[in-house]
Amino acid sequence: MTGTPLVVNRRARQHFDLPLVIIAYLLAIFGVFAITVATYKYTGETVAVDTILARITSSYYGKRQGMFLLISPIVIAFMIAIPYAAFQKFSWLAYLASLGILGMVLVMGATTSGVTGWFSLFSGYMLQPSEFAKLAAILHVANFFSRKENPVQNARDFLAMAIIMGLPLLLIFAQGELGTVMVFIAIYGAMMIMSGVRFRLIAGIVLAGVSALVPVVIYWRASGSYRYDRLLGFFNPEMASADAIYQATNSKTAIGNGGLYGVGLFKDGTYSALDYVPQDHTDFIFSSIGETMGFVGCSIVMILYLLMIFRLLSLAMNTYDKFARLVIVGFMMMIFFHAFYNIAMTIGVAPVMGIPLPFLSYGGSNLIANMCGLGLVLNITLRKPQKRMSVVDQGMLMGNLPRKKRR
Repeated sequence: MTGTPLVVNRRARQHFDLPLVIIAYLLAIFGVFAITVATYKYTGETVAVDTILARITSSYYGKRQGMFLLISPIVIAFMIAIPYAAFQKFSWLAYLASLGILGMVLVMGATTSGVTGWFSLFSGYMLQPSEFAKLAAILHVANFFSRKENPVQNARDFLAMAIIMGLPLLLIFAQGELGTVMVFIAIYGAMMIMSGVRFRLIAGIVLAGVSALVPVVIYWRASGSYRYDRLLGFFNPEMASADAIYQATNSKTAIGNGGLYGVGLFKDGTYSALDYVPQDHTDFIFSSIGETMGFVGCSIVMILYLLMIFRLLSLAMNTYDKFARLVIVGFMMMIFFHAFYNIAMTIGVAPVMGIPLPFLSYGGSNLIANMCGLGLVLNITLRKPQKRMSVVDQGMLMGNLPRKKRR
């Protein structure tokens, strides 16, 4: 069996997906600008700076984010240069490397806000391995699911899937990154659905996961963990401490102050300028956008994310290689869950977790990891097969099965 004949589908053609690149860079450029606005401090020196570029270069965080943005095309070019079949073939290596680095950061990493998830580099730069572990997990899980039409047929398959998915989760949970754990779970769920895993099995896994959270929450309560305070602040704010609801309450107030058009850019006396919203240049960048640019600014951001999600979904649906399709779906869910949950927590409809806004929040690891994912998708659109491939065809492509000798 060699697959069906070539299909006539313009959307499935090999191409460099320029619309996706434009959307990503609009978000990233807007992010540099929003970070500069969020960290703006009204002083005599800043009054003399009157151009946007000058404000960005005079901003500590805006300038650093701009530097990461400038090197991102090199990252994308590197990800495109390697055929994606090689990423599939060596996905196990990237996966094992990510596990090793996640283990190292537990022992040698820096701790911030109760999370041990960063390597201190130089000049204040930090490396967050869990951001890149998401991509490694997406590649390896996609490789596992693409080997068979029904990837989980027996107990052995289920055990292998559980180990592959569970090891990164355990290491990241040990670091204290509950938000990143939730991102991984969302990615796994989308990839399982797309790969053909039975719905009953998925439902059972979800039920088991929810049940496992009960003793964890009980432990948090007994130990006085700030994570329990955050959950209590969301579900029962009357019983929570003022510190537990401070960030979420001020975030909602800041967004409400923005109204339709915002209070204006680089204004003195805003919640951002007065530091009333902690981390307003990282996880809570959306609250600063809402205050300074209003409903209009927030709408632009959400529209760009929706365009990116729908574009990725369209690319996935028109990719015939199962591995490639699953990689796009995994990256799509990574962006979707980050954006959806981050916006939800800043407007007070979800508990506060450490989940940044992709392409927008300050952070070199997050931005570069997102650009790596973008490069992977572009790699696929440039090289994806133009016909539907059988499992045998895919095995031959990867060199896992011998080709028939010609007579």
